[in-house]
Amino acid sequence: MKYLLGVDFGGGSTKATLIDTTGKIIQENTVEYPTYYPNLGWCEQAPADWDIAFSENVKGLLEKSGIDAKDILAVAIDSATHTWVMCDEEFRPLRPAIHWTDSRSRSQVEALRNRYGDLIYEKSFHRPDTIWTLPQILWVKENEPENFKKLRYIFFEKDYIRYGLTGVYCTDYIEAQGSMLFDCNTNKWSEELLQIAGITEEMLPPIVKPTDVIGKVTGSASLRTGLAEGTPVICGTTDTVMEVFASGAVHPGDVTVKLATAGRICVITDKPYPNQHLVNYAHVAEGLWYPGSATKAAASSYRWYRDTFGGDYQELNVGAEEVPIGSEGLMYHPYINGELTPYADPTLCGSFIGIRATHTKAHFTRSVLEGVSLSLLHSKKTLESIGISPSDKATIIGGGAKGELWRQITADCLGMELVKTVSSDSSLGSAMLAGVAMGVFADYEAAVKACIEVESVTKPIKENTEKYERIFEEYVAVHDVLAPIYQARNK
Repeated sequence: MKYLLGVDFGGGSTKATLIDTTGKIIQENTVEYPTYYPNLGWCEQAPADWDIAFSENVKGLLEKSGIDAKDILAVAIDSATHTWVMCDEEFRPLRPAIHWTDSRSRSQVEALRNRYGDLIYEKSFHRPDTIWTLPQILWVKENEPENFKKLRYIFFEKDYIRYGLTGVYCTDYIEAQGSMLFDCNTNKWSEELLQIAGITEEMLPPIVKPTDVIGKVTGSASLRTGLAEGTPVICGTTDTVMEVFASGAVHPGDVTVKLATAGRICVITDKPYPNQHLVNYAHVAEGLWYPGSATKAAASSYRWYRDTFGGDYQELNVGAEEVPIGSEGLMYHPYINGELTPYADPTLCGSFIGIRATHTKAHFTRSVLEGVSLSLLHSKKTLESIGISPSDKATIIGGGAKGELWRQITADCLGMELVKTVSSDSSLGSAMLAGVAMGVFADYEAAVKACIEVESVTKPIKENTEKYERIFEEYVAVHDVLAPIYQARNK
């Protein structure tokens, strides 16, 4: 038997999925790595931690599966978009990687909007925001000039990890779309946007297709990771499109609801929908796009809550199940890193509103779950307002989808039937992508048929949906009152 390996790098952990050539999942493994918050609004990760986590993850997976690494046909890596690494002429990192959730570049965003907003929107299909690489490069240029002078190469997260396997410097066009340095009309790096950033095209990786075999595992990488020397390595792409692929969404009209580090509702379309409230990316399937709305802190809200106040997810969920809809007046807004849809406002802050002496930890837990789901409802309404109407059925993806309670809350908030597959992890999508690249699967649809299996279906409860619609009105009203206060703090 031969195998395909996909490895995902998410907000704070790497997951590996091994499948055989029939599409069956053989083994999975996960290793966490740290995120650093050295200053208010900063969010960084160390590239060395990624390399260590990758090696531990793959070695652990190989040990658990008991397979011979020589039987792996190919490996593909994906990661969160926008997270970038600046390197010197020897490809050594000059500083920690700035994560896409970092919000330090607010003043650069404002300057870009005022001076180049129309040009940037025309080229990238997006408005400047702190999640994009362009304003983050400008922050480094203005605040760390010595590092900027030494800058010779820019990597994106999965490309840096893959470079350690192959020594090949490149990226894919979907990743490039997430940099705000790419012209989505011509599918090339934009000379105008590079000039704004103060960099040259030589500092950016050559662009290839996600399915291209870009190199092979080197001898040194083999010793470090346990992979067989000479194993083909696929370029790979971004985590969200791999989740979309792994959910089975490969046709126009298919919908995914994501509860991962960020939360998203994506509708597969045959064209992009440039809009200030949406994030537009190409699908791996040629000619398709997955424009989507996004809430910035979904599962990361729940992880922050767990890490800050203690407990484990199972224990927290059990308590929250006993709390009625609406958490008896307690409301949470998940703006702990600012917010994307529909505000694109990095100054927003998270909040608990309506606290009473009768509220328990279980109330706070449920309010976090409800607050994220209400933000997704806001995203859904935004899509509907611009003519992209999601159907009443979607596949739910991301780590947060594992919790039955959260799936039901989300189904009720959205008024949508949510289908959960056995796995929709990005790492499965990358393994499937490797299969397409190597000819194991004839095309993307064939990969879906071979690999995707439905596990459960969560149907919305009509009376709950009606209750959440009323709560949503208060949810928006609270934002409208607090937003000017947060914005004034940052002037």
